[in-house]
Amino acid sequence: MKRLIQFGLLGFAAASAAAHPASHRSLSVAQKAARLNPGQYVWEARAASSGPLFLVIDLRAQRALVYRNGVPIAASTISTGRRGRETPTGLFAILQKEVMHRSRTYDDAPMPYMQRLTWKGVALHGGRLPGYPASHGCIRLPSGFAKLLYGATRLGTPVMITDGTGLPITRRA
Repeated sequence: MKRLIQFGLLGFAAASAAAHPASHRSLSVAQKAARLNPGQYVWEARAASSGPLFLVIDLRAQRALVYRNGVPIAASTISTGRRGRETPTGLFAILQKEVMHRSRTYDDAPMPYMQRLTWKGVALHGGRLPGYPASHGCIRLPSGFAKLLYGATRLGTPVMITDGTGLPITRRA
């Protein structure tokens, strides 16, 4: 539980950093995240080459931030669950990974670079990004970003999903 709280605080700090851009000439990954258009991403793995990985998904901003050893190394636009099919908030871990998964629930829909977060169908995967929440609860990522993320994560990698208003309430989905 202590570790989950630490991850939550790290995610909160990350979300705060993205909301308060610094006035430096070279932009940080978090600052670049705020400027991305739908389907765009930034991946700067050299910012931190070793250490634990942690993902923060901000539903309000429709952004994903990837941290390695507490340093933001990547950011992406996303598309999450639409009204009535909202993506749950909370602290999750990657439970399963599959390079090419097909949905058993939604007409055999392709879910490339799928990384499952719940056993009830919420996952990270490559997909269409219209610029607003449009999925059935999953977190869609640009294809290139989904592939890079898939290669960087492991089973158990922590993922915090927040609505951008502070620390999320943990819910089981």
